[in-house]
Amino acid sequence: MSEISFQQPFQLNKDEKRTFLLEKINELTEFHQQHCDPYRNILRTLPFNTAFTSLDEIPYLPVQLFKMLELYSVPREEIFKTLTSSGTTSQQVSKIFVDKDTAMLQSRALAAIVSSFIGKKRLPMLIIDSNNILKDRKAFSARGAGIIGFSNFGRDHFYLLDGQMEIDFEGLQSFLERHQGEKILAFGFTFMVWRYFYQACKAKGMKINFNDGILIHGGGWKKLQDEAVSTSDFNAAMQEQFQIQHVHNYYGMVEQVGSIFMECDYGHLHAPDYADVIIRDPHSLKVLPFLEKGLVQVLSVLPKSFPGHSLLTEDLGTILGEDDCPCGRMGKYFTIEGRLPKAELRGCSDTHAFEAVSR
Repeated sequence: MSEISFQQPFQLNKDEKRTFLLEKINELTEFHQQHCDPYRNILRTLPFNTAFTSLDEIPYLPVQLFKMLELYSVPREEIFKTLTSSGTTSQQVSKIFVDKDTAMLQSRALAAIVSSFIGKKRLPMLIIDSNNILKDRKAFSARGAGIIGFSNFGRDHFYLLDGQMEIDFEGLQSFLERHQGEKILAFGFTFMVWRYFYQACKAKGMKINFNDGILIHGGGWKKLQDEAVSTSDFNAAMQEQFQIQHVHNYYGMVEQVGSIFMECDYGHLHAPDYADVIIRDPHSLKVLPFLEKGLVQVLSVLPKSFPGHSLLTEDLGTILGEDDCPCGRMGKYFTIEGRLPKAELRGCSDTHAFEAVSR
């Protein structure tokens, strides 16, 4: 894995990238086949070899499998952190077992991707959540893992919400006074930003000027879709209420932490050099051409401690193109357009949404 470059995460053209990904993901498939018994047993049911010639041929696991099996490919004593997916009280959660090498790769990948969008300078950071989510540093939920990962891009972190999901207005005022005139980085999960920040401030008639601020948000669009809030509506609301000019959604999952897909200024999600997306027909699972909506398969060269390098999600998406986005980034760019009907409610902030509407 030493050949992975974390300098420019969107520099490989499609031929260079496919060559690189095929080599690395073939290596991971063989490694996990040798070191993870359940994964090896699954591959026995497939026409398996260790030299696939196309990314389309790489075996994939449905993300639901991580809720049913404990999948890891390193000795148990080397696992130092267990991540769990967000789930409601009635759901099983995925367990993702991370060793130090995998955590390092994930951290470096996340840093390269995010800094390519917001720059390398650490900014004063507003975290639109409660720090109660971080109680267990060895067993993070997807929400907690996201906060920890993104907090590396900020300084003077201020957690906006208390344990009852109410805004700490006094603390917010103090934070804004300390950083008057500075660019501020805000981070939160989509539904929580909307419900507990935007709607709460709007209800109080409180507009806040973040000047040339940046908001990164992701996970849990389901409740906003139910409320008929589109991406453009969301972005316009952030600008109108908070004067936040730069809003970047991201797509990612706990089963492939680090390999996130960030949204550019043209509203396109981008696959970095060390990850890729494939769209499959929901019925036949055949690969679909660009511009056709289907199930999203995600690939990543990062997961070594668990077989999460090729996963079939429950999300629906469309690849719009490759190497020709107007933003100038190389690689595939795409949109996510909801969940497969009857798929479980599982997004990072959907968990809190479920709890909120169930009270």
